[in-house]
Amino acid sequence: MTRQRTDARLARLGLAPRLLLNNLLVIVAGAGTVVVTVLLIAPVVFQLHLRRAGVPLEAGVLEHIGRALDVAVLVSVGVGVIIATLTASSISWLVARRLAAAVREAADTSRHLADGHLDARVPDPGMGPELATLAASLNELAQRLQATEATRRELTADLAHQLRTPIASIEATLEAVREQVLPPDDLTLETLTAQSARLRRLVADLEVVSRAEERQLLLDVERVAVPALVEEALAAQRERYRAVGVHLKVSLTAAIPPVLVDPDRIQEALGCLLDNALRHTPPGGTVTLTAQPSDTTKSAAAVIAVSDTGAGFLPAEAEHLFHRFTKAPNSPGSGLGLTIARAIIEAHHGTLIAHSDGPGQGAQFTITIPPATSTSLLANQPAPRRPASPR
Repeated sequence: MTRQRTDARLARLGLAPRLLLNNLLVIVAGAGTVVVTVLLIAPVVFQLHLRRAGVPLEAGVLEHIGRALDVAVLVSVGVGVIIATLTASSISWLVARRLAAAVREAADTSRHLADGHLDARVPDPGMGPELATLAASLNELAQRLQATEATRRELTADLAHQLRTPIASIEATLEAVREQVLPPDDLTLETLTAQSARLRRLVADLEVVSRAEERQLLLDVERVAVPALVEEALAAQRERYRAVGVHLKVSLTAAIPPVLVDPDRIQEALGCLLDNALRHTPPGGTVTLTAQPSDTTKSAAAVIAVSDTGAGFLPAEAEHLFHRFTKAPNSPGSGLGLTIARAIIEAHHGTLIAHSDGPGQGAQFTITIPPATSTSLLANQPAPRRPASPR
């Protein structure tokens, strides 16, 4: 029972008292070791030096000198140990208090973050790289939580805005049918079907974007030749281009290194880019899909570009193109295509950038994917997300 009470009292001790107690135990153990060692060795060494010096001493005198030496050693060592203990205890207490304060501040910051105060931060305590790393990690966590919360709020607002139109259309159509303003014919059913499909497509697109941004986009990667990816993307889009009178061209450079990717996801990204180019290129225009290595070395990345002769955009708007729900005023798309494309490419540790010389000058979207020799691609997690860009 006594032991349990003692353990309970020890468990309630803070970090500073624990550190001080540990240091005191070390000091006491060291002092005891010094005292015992001195008492055992000092008299022997002293008598040895007396014999070597040839000092003739009687047994009584030698005993008296030995006792005097023991007393002198004990007093000297005792005073030294007391002074050293007081000094070491003071220093230990100061250090322990600073350490405890730094840990307490980190704990308080964690508690504030858990309570929803995402602007809480931990200052660097200035007590070594370990605590500096702890503070930096907590601050990075807080920053990511803050960014995630901002993204969640933005997504909620955007989603409410995007869902309002198709839901209002469905409600209006159903109300008109109920009041017999519209007949329940094929045209009415087509309207309802189209709006339902729009909602379903929007939800599916948002799921892809959300999973990618939360680093949960799973990839089934394999070693793939870039020309095969390009040809498959062209085959899927060629008829659509022909139907609206937009020319679709391809330019492949030899010796493009293979890439380690999920072919279905890359096809999805290329499809988004080709679909975007088709919407913004008038009949008679041209969209060109090119693929080439980034340089002439064996470790060169694969560069795939989709260029069009369409509407273009201001160079300052390049990054805004990748924001969710950003699209041209009359565009029939959901405004998520480019966001999805970038999320997929960054999930493969690649990059997707946009460029245009200005309105009416066409646009180019460039994908860069590391070669299959890059070990970083073995991870199924997306790379850190960059600021996103309206077209």
